[in-house]
Amino acid sequence: MSTTRVTAHVAAPREAVYRAVSDPAVIARWRFPDGMTSVVEELDGGAFRVTLTYDAPDARGKTTAHSDSYRARFARLVPGELVVEVDEFETDDPALAGAMTTTVRLRDAGTGTEVTAVHEGVPAGVPPEQNEEGWRMALARLAALLEG
Repeated sequence: MSTTRVTAHVAAPREAVYRAVSDPAVIARWRFPDGMTSVVEELDGGAFRVTLTYDAPDARGKTTAHSDSYRARFARLVPGELVVEVDEFETDDPALAGAMTTTVRLRDAGTGTEVTAVHEGVPAGVPPEQNEEGWRMALARLAALLEG
């Protein structure tokens, strides 16, 4: 297992960033790496399911031939400050199994918000450098969404 830590600046108020990191409908618009699309299905009580589908026809998914799906739930929400989410891939592959915890902390930073995402318990089957790159892409998309 590994841990990924990524920090980005978003030129938007903390309240707007918090909504974007804690609302499953908005998460679907930014939290995925380049080369994928995202669908978020709200389940109940802070739990939801995410399916990321690869654009490239030869890409290999973790759940199906071309997609990665995971179940998520919010473990802790502190408005304007903190989102703790627990995720688990839907997979039969033991190298991808297990609960992962993502902690997103927000703080005022100059003209916007500093966003720090720490992704812990990333399964051995997910290369750490790919996970970090995916988070960087997603946070860049978050910034573009809120700054645009």
